[in-house]
Amino acid sequence: MKKIQIILTALCACGIFSFAQNAVSQDYTMKNKNVLVAYFSRTGENYNVGKISKGNTHIIAEMIAEETGGKLFQIEPVNPYPDEYNACVDIAKTEKENKSRPVIKGDIAVEKYDVIYIGYPNWWGDMPMPVYTFIEKHDWQGKTVIPFCTHEGSGLSDTENKIKKACDGATVLNGLAIRGTTAQKSQEQARKTTKGWQANHSR
Repeated sequence: MKKIQIILTALCACGIFSFAQNAVSQDYTMKNKNVLVAYFSRTGENYNVGKISKGNTHIIAEMIAEETGGKLFQIEPVNPYPDEYNACVDIAKTEKENKSRPVIKGDIAVEKYDVIYIGYPNWWGDMPMPVYTFIEKHDWQGKTVIPFCTHEGSGLSDTENKIKKACDGATVLNGLAIRGTTAQKSQEQARKTTKGWQANHSR
């Protein structure tokens, strides 16, 4: 009986060691990936936060890049959206209905990165159409894609599934939804939430 207890104890110890070693290995692997943080964000008049000089999603994107050491890339349409909130909302709705693909400024070689965070505000339960323009320019096979969005009550909606469909061949991890008001007015809370979410990807 004593021998059995000794053997079981040894096996448990090995199991715990193996688990800890594996957890460290996964964390190390994630941290040493080439990371890109691509995001669409809008300044001007925004819902619940008034006129802003730095977009809600831009703020969260910077936090993610700071934490991961990732490179930032802003998805910008050639023709910017109007500063006035209602005018922007109307254009965004029409673009979604028409499945528009607005021309964007520049590009970045997604192929050089292992992990790509994609950030956007939730517009009409979807990503802004320039984000689709960006996604459809690239091959996502073998990439890890992590969505994040800002919103004022809609959360991620169905955008995670839309990204899974659009980024064919990628592994899409659970996304982050954070209120624009939190990004603008409670940045310490936003940072804490963002860090906690990112920690889950390193386990």
